[in-house]
Amino acid sequence: MKRSLITIIIAVLLVIVFACWLCLFQVRTTEVAVVTTFGRPTRPLDAPGLYAKWPPPIQRVYRFDNRIQSSEFESKFREDLTADNNPLLTSVYIGWRITDAGTFLQKFPGGIPAVEQQLANLLSTAKSGVIGKHPLSDFISARSAGSQTAEVETSKFSAIEDEILAAVRSQLEGNNYGIKIEFLGFRKIGLPEDTTQKVFDRMTAERQVLISRAQNEGEAQAKIIRSDADLRAAKVLAAAQGEALRIQGKGEAEATQYLSAFQQNPELASFLFRLNALEDSLKDKSTLIFDQQTDPFTLFQGAVTNATAK
Repeated sequence: MKRSLITIIIAVLLVIVFACWLCLFQVRTTEVAVVTTFGRPTRPLDAPGLYAKWPPPIQRVYRFDNRIQSSEFESKFREDLTADNNPLLTSVYIGWRITDAGTFLQKFPGGIPAVEQQLANLLSTAKSGVIGKHPLSDFISARSAGSQTAEVETSKFSAIEDEILAAVRSQLEGNNYGIKIEFLGFRKIGLPEDTTQKVFDRMTAERQVLISRAQNEGEAQAKIIRSDADLRAAKVLAAAQGEALRIQGKGEAEATQYLSAFQQNPELASFLFRLNALEDSLKDKSTLIFDQQTDPFTLFQGAVTNATAK
């Protein structure tokens, strides 16, 4: 009797587990799901959690990864023509994710490969249309990365990527595929061999223009610097000449005063001149052997006579 009860309990538990396995399912935070009833999508599920459903074949659950899917299209270069009829080789990468699981299931029963095929077709059309509106110079530049012109052309390149992204998004929204493009960019850009030389020649010409412009700007700046230096030198020279004339005039005025006094008293003038000459001779410590009859040493004649008299 006990064995029969245990067997019944185990059987009931197995039935409950099997029923839960058939009727309950979990949606993780990285997933979106859609429940189909007899093959038709009836309940999309975007929030994670535990859900119930009818067992197959009445209802089935399809789960999809809702994280961004990165896909690289045209791993081999694809050729498109620019606005100036130059061939350009490009390859592009895309990041996309599922936004509507029910619509996604209806549009792409084949799953991820079917999505990537459709995106590749849409991307090819959009990219060809956008590249055809821009010249080759918007994609390839000979300017250095630090120049202001290079920054402008980098912004043009980003704008081209944005144009392609907007075109692909427009097609997806118009057809309601249940997916959204999050980002898009060029993976590689190249040129055919027959076009490479032409591009190099154009880049060389652009470099030569930059060199000429830099030389002209340098020469103009040098002229400005030289003119400024000449002006400053002229101002300094004029100021120095004026100061010299002022000092010379002051000296001549003082000399005129002394000359007038000397003319009135010639003996005083002779005495001062001899005294200055004697002072110049005795500036350094020295021993003098001189003739009292020779100027300016005649000043010592009286001093010697007075010393002898004492």
